[in-house]
Amino acid sequence: MELRRVVVTGLGALTPIGNNIQEYWNGLINGVSGAAPITYFDTTHFKTKFACELKNFNIEDFLDRKEARKMDKYAQYAMVSSEEAVKDANFNFETLDKDRVGVIWGSGIGGLETFQQEVMEFTRGNGVPKFNPFFIPKMIADIAGGHISIKYGFRGPNFTTVSACASSTNAMIDAFNYIRLGHADVMVTGGSEAAVTIAGMGGFNAMHALSTRNDDPKTASRPMDKDRDGFILGEGAGALILEEYEHAIARGANIYCEIGGGGMSADAYHITAPHPEGLGAKNVMFNCLRDAGLKPTDVDGVNMHGTSTPLGDMAESKAILHVFGEHAYSMNLNSTKSMTGHLLGAAGAIETISCILAMKHGMVPPTINHFTDDENIDPRLNFTFNKAQKRDMKVVMSNTFGFGGHNACILIKKLDL
Repeated sequence: MELRRVVVTGLGALTPIGNNIQEYWNGLINGVSGAAPITYFDTTHFKTKFACELKNFNIEDFLDRKEARKMDKYAQYAMVSSEEAVKDANFNFETLDKDRVGVIWGSGIGGLETFQQEVMEFTRGNGVPKFNPFFIPKMIADIAGGHISIKYGFRGPNFTTVSACASSTNAMIDAFNYIRLGHADVMVTGGSEAAVTIAGMGGFNAMHALSTRNDDPKTASRPMDKDRDGFILGEGAGALILEEYEHAIARGANIYCEIGGGGMSADAYHITAPHPEGLGAKNVMFNCLRDAGLKPTDVDGVNMHGTSTPLGDMAESKAILHVFGEHAYSMNLNSTKSMTGHLLGAAGAIETISCILAMKHGMVPPTINHFTDDENIDPRLNFTFNKAQKRDMKVVMSNTFGFGGHNACILIKKLDL
């Protein structure tokens, strides 16, 4: 069976450094930090008092108040980013075969705030079960994709991937495969997360995953820096429209790039810590290259998982050296989490979008907040520290690794390759 080609024809973003694609790109290229003191709740008794929240965002600018109240924030964010992507794709809804358009969405946690609120309110009561009738429909991790399909009438494949921080990359790979295998012509894909909550912050603090640099939040996310001390929790969403190449050409769509391949693997090592030698990370990048039919030397850059954790950054750097060898020193590596924080299940989507925009504009976003080299990380690697770098990139990969040892990697390439 001959596999069909898959291209990207629409993008949407809602991030801590920009509420649409243009704002997001401006934030990336200018090295803007999205970290700031938390405004959503009182952090007096929390170890970490900052996060990467959305800014100047009001859901009622996008959704009717009554409809918005039926959705958890993570689903609201999905609706906003997917609307931008669908508009960007510029479909003719009169001729679009909606039976051939699906939605595969990713979220690592789903409606955490809804769950938190309902349970806290119940425990404060007299023990009589009394819950909002929208509790379950707001909370479940698959509902965002359901809302998107209902809004547009898309009746193709529809489900949600849950693989912690790899969730939206898995969603994109699944969407890619459904199109190239002929099960759909168009897929709305990506991911969203809204975990900057009492439960989210408390839970990640309890496992010592977050930075506690409360005196200087904007520089707290320090991927590959010697003094990194954990990641910053972020929120938001990213959406992509994937489309079969001939279908896109036939309707005169604007094509950003082609999806070259996707790889998946498991660490099979520990529920939260990466394999110290980056075994799963090595395998996932090799699997992605094999799927794309490309050599390591074909790759110009990698957007690293790069969360700013002591073990994770080191393991991923080792894996990159193992996969790419001497070529690793000629690539641009970067971690946009230094700016956006870690969007968990939405990370893969917004980071793949950053790769697409970097390829489009010939500019690699920086890894900000680098102050001190880590002697355990090869200093010859170009992590694009602190300042964006010009580069004509034809092939770029994006890594995402999740708790449980879930690894996913997606590769994009210029259409003319």
